[in-house]
Amino acid sequence: MRRLLAMFALLAALSGCATVEVGEYAMEKPTLDLREYFNGTLDAHGIFQDRKGRVVKRFHVLIEARWEGDTGTLDEHFTYSDGSTQRRVWTLTRQPDGSYLGRADDVVGEAVGELAGNALRWRYVLALPVDGKVYHVDFDDWMFLMDERVMLNRSVMSKWGFRLGEVTLSFYKRPER
Repeated sequence: MRRLLAMFALLAALSGCATVEVGEYAMEKPTLDLREYFNGTLDAHGIFQDRKGRVVKRFHVLIEARWEGDTGTLDEHFTYSDGSTQRRVWTLTRQPDGSYLGRADDVVGEAVGELAGNALRWRYVLALPVDGKVYHVDFDDWMFLMDERVMLNRSVMSKWGFRLGEVTLSFYKRPER
């Protein structure tokens, strides 16, 4: 009997884990246009929290972004609170259906981006170096445009379905000169 109750409790818990779809934000304003927002110089400030919620890393990202037609380049320069640095260069390509594909050297395969209203959802696998080893970690990355200059970003990192931690970023687009 206990086993049966435990199975029903597990099924009830899993049924409550409905996935949010990006289309639910289709009517939200302002409307996010990646080619417009990620064009020019941006700053981002962020934190990485482990699964307990403890802040493990703080960082700043300087982003130089530009587009040629439907292909964009985001050149990201990370500076971490411990003084270490990292660079990631994204190549984004707008697809005929309005979605986006993204590539970067540490992304395994392609990132897939769905856009609706003020929201963008990226899903990808990142090759993440930790203590001399490289782990392939799943990212479920949500971005929300707040106004013409500010975007908030929340990413959940997981491996084999287990939540490892969270990345939170605030982007600020610098005014054009």
